[in-house]
Amino acid sequence: MSETEERRARHRGGLRAETIAALWLRAKFYAILDRRYHIRGGEIDIVARRGRTIAFVEVKARASLEEAMISITEEKRRRISRAASKWLASNPWAADHVLRGDAIFIAPKRLPLHMEAAMELDLG
Repeated sequence: MSETEERRARHRGGLRAETIAALWLRAKFYAILDRRYHIRGGEIDIVARRGRTIAFVEVKARASLEEAMISITEEKRRRISRAASKWLASNPWAADHVLRGDAIFIAPKRLPLHMEAAMELDLG
């Protein structure tokens, strides 16, 4: 498989994982506000709301849940924080909500694992 084909396969796999995560959140009564929110220097896979909570959700798909859980790096957390700050600036109604950095981990033959407050976001 060429490098381009591998990149496309990873992209398709990422989109599939994000769709599974969005469905999982909907099943838990979250409303999906945004998907693949992208700014220069950051991205949020899913922005979801349930009640007075806004969750900025990172989706990680790996061969095992353990691998997925250790794959959110400090640099990734900073990129999510930058994008979340920008999203909040564009959605001022959300500022008085509880703001949380969640993660959903996806692995073959396992149910998705939704970890609330999986990462601390720097929204200052």
